[in-house]
Amino acid sequence: MSKQISESNHMFSNRKLFLLLIPIIAEQFLTSLMGMADSMMVSTVGPAALSGVSLVDAVNLLVVQAFNAMATGGVIICSNYIGQKNLKKANDSARQVLLVSLSISLFMTILGLIFRTRLLSLIFGEVEADVMRASQIYFLLTIISYPFVSLAAASSAIFRAQANTGLPMKIAIISNMLNVVGNAVLIYVFRMGVAGAATSTLVSRMFNAVVLLVLLRSEKNEISVRDYLKIRPHKHSIKKILAMGVPNGIENSMFQFGRLAIQSSVSTLGTITIAAQSMTVILENVNGVAGVGVGIGLMTIVGQCLGAGKKDEAVFYTKKMIKWGYIAVLTSCLIAYAIARPVTVLAGMPSESARQCIYMMGWITLIKPIFWSPSFVTAYGMRAAGDVRFSMIVSTLTMWLCRVSLATYLIRVAHIGAMGVWIGMFCDWGIRAIIFTIRFASKKWIHKVVE
Repeated sequence: MSKQISESNHMFSNRKLFLLLIPIIAEQFLTSLMGMADSMMVSTVGPAALSGVSLVDAVNLLVVQAFNAMATGGVIICSNYIGQKNLKKANDSARQVLLVSLSISLFMTILGLIFRTRLLSLIFGEVEADVMRASQIYFLLTIISYPFVSLAAASSAIFRAQANTGLPMKIAIISNMLNVVGNAVLIYVFRMGVAGAATSTLVSRMFNAVVLLVLLRSEKNEISVRDYLKIRPHKHSIKKILAMGVPNGIENSMFQFGRLAIQSSVSTLGTITIAAQSMTVILENVNGVAGVGVGIGLMTIVGQCLGAGKKDEAVFYTKKMIKWGYIAVLTSCLIAYAIARPVTVLAGMPSESARQCIYMMGWITLIKPIFWSPSFVTAYGMRAAGDVRFSMIVSTLTMWLCRVSLATYLIRVAHIGAMGVWIGMFCDWGIRAIIFTIRFASKKWIHKVVE
């Protein structure tokens, strides 16, 4: 009886938390699985195709993270206004989030189209000719999808801010299925190779964005955005969104720049090791999606709690989600390791690539459940509370001082191969976990987000 009374005093019951988190986790997990299926299909074209696509995806992730950062700013602002029961400001902010996201994505698309060839050469240097050829084809077509990725991220964020996580999940399921079916048809039937994979990705992203924007118009939503062509910039709202989004964008961009720096070192190890590292990254993404889902959900929870003026609730739920993050990551790691060997077989990977991949996955499965939740879920909660600069500074420093520098040394100087990437990453996770835990305990991370 006392437990029921205690739970009723909180803003989110366990049932409400599950209803919020499960669709996010399912969406993240499905997207990763579809990405893995994507890579498996591309790998049947040849190791050069898989390597080329993986190299380009490292660049694309840098851009996509910038879009996600703006979407994160939208979640924080809109969820705070919903917590305040100020739906007018929530709606106004949502409109500005869409405008900012579209503007940034169009700018990135134009830059990408102009500098795509020079950018690939600058980042990856002298890779094998067939790998570079595959990279150029894939990069050209995926650049065109940037505005759709950005609008889909912003729309999904607006739905999540109002605790509607089920709808974006359903659209993501359909979109990812379209991508996989499109890959199968264009790669195996029409023999389009890398171009087929890129075309399928473009079409599925267009579908995702358009459907979400149409559904966002419904007046049944707490936040309903209509008359898209009539949206005009509002300086004050844009400033608040950028105040939340830009530090996240810098943090995410530095993270992706770090990955590119590491990828540049990995690209010197040869096609076999590049393929092994590429598949390991895909599997590692799969074993992290449940934890990411918990973190994304926590942003809505903390945002609404602080909007309602309940700081103690924000602390309570952050602690709770860190615990759930441990469980989620452990479970995901065990599942990903269990499917690693069958995946390498189905993907037709060379035996040496498969061996290296499984070896690295073994270490990831041992280390990741220990450090990932306190180093990442904690940060999601702090960002939602407006503590974006601290998170940006710490994450950037640990990324470059631990992950990039150490990995580069281990690969280029110590010559231990792709495992150097993961040793650097483990150090990054451990130090970040310690710093964020200390920051969280101090409660200096709670700020006023909106007026």
